Amino acid sequence: MAPSALLRAAAAALRRRARIAAPLTHTPTPPPFPFDDPTPNPAARRHLITLTRRPCPNPPSAAAAAAASYYVDRILLPSTFSRPLSTSSRSTDEGKEDGVPAAASWVERRLPEAARPYAMLARLDKPIGTWLLAWPCMWSITIAAMPGELPDLKMLGLFGCGAILLRGAGCTVNDLLDRDIDNKVERTKSRPFASRALTPTQGVCFLGSQLLLGLGILLQLNNFSRVLGASSLLLVFSYPLMKRFTFWPQAFLGLTFNWGALLGWAAIKGSLHPAVILPLYTAGICWTLVYDTIYAHQDKEDDLKVGVKSTALRFGDLTKQWISAFGAASIGGLALSGYNAELAWPYYPLLTAAAAQLAWQISTVDLSDRADCNRNASVFSEFNVWCQLKLLLGNNNYMFRISAYIT
Repeated sequence: MAPSALLRAAAAALRRRARIAAPLTHTPTPPPFPFDDPTPNPAARRHLITLTRRPCPNPPSAAAAAAASYYVDRILLPSTFSRPLSTSSRSTDEGKEDGVPAAASWVERRLPEAARPYAMLARLDKPIGTWLLAWPCMWSITIAAMPGELPDLKMLGLFGCGAILLRGAGCTVNDLLDRDIDNKVERTKSRPFASRALTPTQGVCFLGSQLLLGLGILLQLNNFSRVLGASSLLLVFSYPLMKRFTFWPQAFLGLTFNWGALLGWAAIKGSLHPAVILPLYTAGICWTLVYDTIYAHQDKEDDLKVGVKSTALRFGDLTKQWISAFGAASIGGLALSGYNAELAWPYYPLLTAAAAQLAWQISTVDLSDRADCNRNASVFSEFNVWCQLKLLLGNNNYMFRISAYIT
């Protein structure tokens, strides 16, 4: 029997049952329902379930359709479900998947309530950004180490602390300038300024304390590094404005986040070696364009609404081709830097492994899925682990020094 005939038969049976029950002197009180008026009114009724409709070969009359939908709407549903109902095929809330809220971060669990907005402002609950800022510093410090020696652990510690402070300062500047935009974007409307958990005055005071602590770290470096480090503040303060004027804010983020590739070498050597450092710096910029373009695809609909720009909007459907080219340029820059630094052969197999990791992420990311973009951008630190490992093992004679020490 055709599905339409089955539906008509079911509706007729329900109507007969209702007519039989009508003469009863006592009618039980019906359970509460979203509407009180028993008269069918499809225009005013809010359907609880949306069914996929297909063209019907023999459509019923308007009166029959209204009567049938009147009874169909009153199908009783369970009061609880094992999973929440959703009208969307996927969750668009950041930190949620399959309707289950994300676990509270350590900031929410451990810090006093008064300190939480400041920690959130510095993104202490999201350390991936700090790692992305720290890795280029570690790359250049490792390359600058004497052949066969471990990198300077004191410098690694100083630059690690500096990455936390500078990333926090950059986020504070960004949120201060974008507070009127953040409250219109789903992913950012809970940030401290957008949600009014902090005032701009409190933010400026917090920024001053971060910069003061950063100055304390900078003063422990040589004079050349102090000047070079202070000049990075021009990029830190200008980057948040770039999305208003250009479709390439991710390129400016690359200039800012990879400044440590210059500074790390200068802190060890007291100068720059362009043949080694410039390819490394360029590789870092291209790598930033890859991961931050993927990250920007989360906000492309909101960016269009508020009128800000990004490479995600610039590249559009050609995003994977663009970021593949930037990924290839990043690997090429790393190879050239290692060659000019005369790193040993273990550097190159591990560089190949890093390239494979990068290619896999680019090929598998779903740019139409916010959750997948967030997840892929967040695991890009794995690429950095490969890079740091290859630099350690590629430093001349390092493998031979280990063998000699063991024997």
